[in-house]
Formats: sequence, structure tokens, C-alpha cells
Amino acid sequence: MSTVLLAVIAVILCVLFRILNVNSQPHKPVIYGRDRNFIENILFIAPFLNEPYIPTRLWGFSGHVQTILHSLIGRVRCPWPIGGRISLVLPDKSTLTYDLYEPVGAEHEDDVTVAICPGIGNTSESVYIRTYVHYSQRHGYRCAVLNHIGALNSVPVTGARIFSYGHTDDFNYMIENLLERYPNTKLILVGFSLGGNLITKYLGEERKRAKNIIGGISICQGYNAIDTMVYLLQWQNFRRFYLYIMTDNYRNIITRHKRMLLSPEMKSRYTLDENTIVSAGTLPDLDEAYSRKVHGFNSVTELYKWSSSAFYLQNIKTPMIFINARDDPIVPEPLLPHIREFVSSHDKAMYLELSHGGHLGFYEGGLVYANPVTWLDRALAALVGGLLMAHHKCEPRDALCEPGARCDEPDLIKSATIIYRDPLDKPALDA
Repeated sequence: MSTVLLAVIAVILCVLFRILNVNSQPHKPVIYGRDRNFIENILFIAPFLNEPYIPTRLWGFSGHVQTILHSLIGRVRCPWPIGGRISLVLPDKSTLTYDLYEPVGAEHEDDVTVAICPGIGNTSESVYIRTYVHYSQRHGYRCAVLNHIGALNSVPVTGARIFSYGHTDDFNYMIENLLERYPNTKLILVGFSLGGNLITKYLGEERKRAKNIIGGISICQGYNAIDTMVYLLQWQNFRRFYLYIMTDNYRNIITRHKRMLLSPEMKSRYTLDENTIVSAGTLPDLDEAYSRKVHGFNSVTELYKWSSSAFYLQNIKTPMIFINARDDPIVPEPLLPHIREFVSSHDKAMYLELSHGGHLGFYEGGLVYANPVTWLDRALAALVGGLLMAHHKCEPRDALCEPGARCDEPDLIKSATIIYRDPLDKPALDA
């Protein structure tokens, strides 16, 4: 074999090793928060959060591979959960649907419904949503999944709009309908990516909300759309490539329903130009040509500010858990300090930051072939249980003890990697 060929092979292997990041090691999730009682309740139900997250060995340490596989494949094995579709006609004549799934596993003393808001353009038919719903059903939880207006091929757009980044009314209509059906159920909100932004904004808005909502979980959101778009417009870490994919998907939804969305009446009412919409190269271009006009904003910046959960965090009173990965190519690490600061200054709030996992990937186990259930699926089922336990204000040691017996408090906090700040902002403690 020639020296040149060996050199070429060496370069290719070097690039592959760099892209796959195979030299990385598993790390424990870092937990941020100041409310030790709340964190301990969560860790009691989810003790594996004290353990290192171990991605699939060959490719799982690459945020890009995790993200791309999540987008293309979703999950290794994906069951079809058994449920039914609910259709609602909204006051603006839009048709909203959500899918409802009853529990099929162990029964709980409480009636618990997990209200799920998928990522941008995703629905109950998205593979990662199906896997999570099936896993939650088997843990005894009812699930309701919002289908973003316009995202389902089988449901026509009947109004003048589709979903948007910050429009929480659709999610609220689903919640209201759920409570008509199950007035005594306890609700836990779970949002993925854009859905995480929506449920966080929903819980921070000045609006009437049901007292049945006992907690929320946000996964892989960017918090501030203005700052997020600055990073996505850069080619660094291939972010512009991901922006192109998101732009193309959003544009396809608009053009798929153009009979309603780009009708002569709509073009006249909102001064829409179809050629500009079809040729938009980035989300800001598309939002300038379509979204901000249809939703009544003077500028894209105004639309993004209204849409961003970061501007509503301070009003949240509901217990919240946030999850992000530092190698997420769509939500880069510079966007994360804001949520670290929020949970470090508010009670009943917790933030899990993982070194690996990409954007909604979190595949784990195996050398090449990942486990059918991801770390995220396991974590969400446990975190829902932790929020339920925290709601009941149940001390962890009480659940472990027989009546009248002595029981030592489990050493959960000490074994976790926690960045803890008390209300007086004392020095951080790494436990």
C-alpha cells in the first residue's frame, strides 16, 4: 500500500473520529437549582439522573449524528400506541386536532394526564412522540398530543393560519377540552423543542389557567428566538444547514395548504407575495414574507420577542424542569446561561444539562445499535413521577419507611452533580 494512500486513509479516519467525537467520555447530567427539597423529590423517583449518561459508543458522542438520526429515523423500534383523535373547530374556524391515549400499564392512585406539545411541524405521528407516548402509557399515564395546525397531511387547514412559534391558544384549547372530559385529572405539560418554548410561555403568560396543572417539562428549547436565530444564521457547526432544513419544512407546510393560506383573499388581506414566500432562503426571510404579516406584527424581531419563553420565565409559578444538551447543534451552549440563572433564583425549578444528546436524540447503550428506549424517554417518565411526588409534598424517606420504623434519608443530593445556589447567592456548591 502506497504512502499516499495510507496518508489519505489516516486523514479520513482522523476526520471521522473528530466528527464522531469518539474520544469523549460519559458524564453525569449537571443539575442546576436552589430548591433542594424539590430536587430531592425528583431524584428519589429518578435516581439514574445521578449516573452518567452513556451514549451509543460509536456515534452517540456526536451531537450532529444524534440530531440527524433523530430527524431521519426517530427511534430504533417504534410502536404505534393505541388512541383516538379529537377534532375541535376553533372560533377563528381553524380545525385543531389532538390525539388521546389511555394508560395501558400500572394504574396510579391519581388520575394523571401528560399533555404533550411536539416540536416544529411535528405531530402525534412523529416517531419520537409515538415512542414516548407508548412508554408513558405503560407507566400508567394518559397522554394527549397536540397536532400543530397544518402539520398533519390528513387534516386540512380550514382557517386563515397554521401554527406559529409563540401561539399558545391552540395548546390551551386542548387543555380546556381535556378538562371537560377529565375534570379531576392532574396535568403535567411536556414540550419538545418548539413545544418546550410553547408550554413555558403558556405557563408564564398572564392568562387564566386550570389549577389541575401541577408541573411542566421542557426539552431542548432555545428560550430566546432572537438570539437563537443569530446563531442559526451562522455556518459555524453547520447551523445554517439545520436552518435550511427547518425553513424548507415550514415552507412546505405553507405551500401544501396554499389553497387556503395563499388564496387571493389572503394575499389581499395580508399583502402576501407567493413568489417571495416560495423563494425564502431562511426562516427570518420566510417570517418576514409570511408569518409576521399573518400574525399581525410590525417586524420579525417583534414576532420573535413575543414568541420567546425567555420573556415570560419570571412569571412562572408552576414547578418546572428544563433539559438541554451542550452539544445540541441547533441550540448552542451560549443560549443556556439564561435558564441556569432562572432556576438558580426560583423555587420548584430544576435544570438538567447533559454533555451529549444532540437535539432531541439522547440515544444510549450499545456499540452501534442503540437501545430501543432512549435516555430521554426513561427520564421523562421518571420526571413526571417526580413532579407528582413533589406536588403531594411527600418526603422521600416517608416513602421508604414502614410505619413506626426508623429510616435514614437517602443520600441523593450528595451523589449528584448539582450547582446549587440559595436565595442569598452564597458560593456555588458542587456536591
